[in-house]
Amino acid sequence: MPNNLLLTGRPGVGKTTIIRAVAQTLGERAGGFYTEEVRERGRRVGFRIVTLNGETGWLAHVRLPGRYRVGKYNVNVDDLERIGVTAIRRAQALSDVVLIDEIGPMELYSPAFKQAVMSAMDSPVPLVATVMARFEPWTHALKVRRDAEVWEVTVANRDAMPARVLAWVHARLPMPSLDARVQKTLDEAALKHEERQEEGARHQQRGGHEQLPPRADLA
Repeated sequence: MPNNLLLTGRPGVGKTTIIRAVAQTLGERAGGFYTEEVRERGRRVGFRIVTLNGETGWLAHVRLPGRYRVGKYNVNVDDLERIGVTAIRRAQALSDVVLIDEIGPMELYSPAFKQAVMSAMDSPVPLVATVMARFEPWTHALKVRRDAEVWEVTVANRDAMPARVLAWVHARLPMPSLDARVQKTLDEAALKHEERQEEGARHQQRGGHEQLPPRADLA
């Protein structure tokens, strides 16, 4: 049974939201980090690293000095390794589940990060990570590992994805204390899916044919 789950999908589809929802349900049993946008006056200026035990640092910023650049953002490898890599290693040693958001072009500038990801995937601790969708040789090698599953996150399936991920984790760990929380998440996902279907039905009844816009609360 594969012990690594990689979530992929286009930017902005909701991968980080899924990781945060899973982390909230797992509580102290999960370790790792996620990234979040930082905006000033409505304009995105960077990305912050947030560990599951509350540490924060800069992954990238338009005004940070640095030798590595992705688009308009300078990548802060120091914070990535000091905070993000440390969080992965700590989770591998002390947690029941490792969560990483994300394995993307900014993070790949760090050899220490890549080494930490490989170590986590090789360990017996279940890992759930988001990974860039476009082809890149190193991340492609992760996706085709025999001990990894790859799930694509889409607008159509993202509401149900936290419950699916929790069920995947639940199957790999003896977690009786999580049963009630997993069921609650499953119920909430089913309700959201039903509401989405009803919204689509009302839209068709009004004669509209365009695709429903993505949910604004999922980034």
